[in-house]
Amino acid sequence: MQGLRRCSNDVVHVDLPPAPAATTTASSLSIDVAESAETRIRRLISEHPVIIFSRNSCCMCHVMKKLLATIGVHPTVIELDDHEIAALPSCSPAHDNSDHPRHSAPAVFIGGSCVGGLESLVALHLSGHLVPKLVEVGALWV
Repeated sequence: MQGLRRCSNDVVHVDLPPAPAATTTASSLSIDVAESAETRIRRLISEHPVIIFSRNSCCMCHVMKKLLATIGVHPTVIELDDHEIAALPSCSPAHDNSDHPRHSAPAVFIGGSCVGGLESLVALHLSGHLVPKLVEVGALWV
């Protein structure tokens, strides 16, 4: 299936550049080839309460998934190629005085809002705010 590949039991790889085929659907991950990469990523963020965008074979993403799984949440994980990372929305303004936003992976989005990377997710958990946020967006029931 062009555009969507299952890499393992819990990771789906989405090729974001437009393909010449018709719309493809797989479970809740639909791909409209007429969408730009940016639009597709924003749509996926809005459709999933917890979603992680990661690079291929990212150990930090693995730690994020394990942390969330210990809480009882199994996020949607999308692996991006290096050239697709630029389509990620910026989580925070760049702090390097440049006019370009920072795009980094892994990046976790909860309830459509960017939490950030592994460090931000762990900080949110240690501060006691992660579980209430997950409950608020319907990703966790207590």
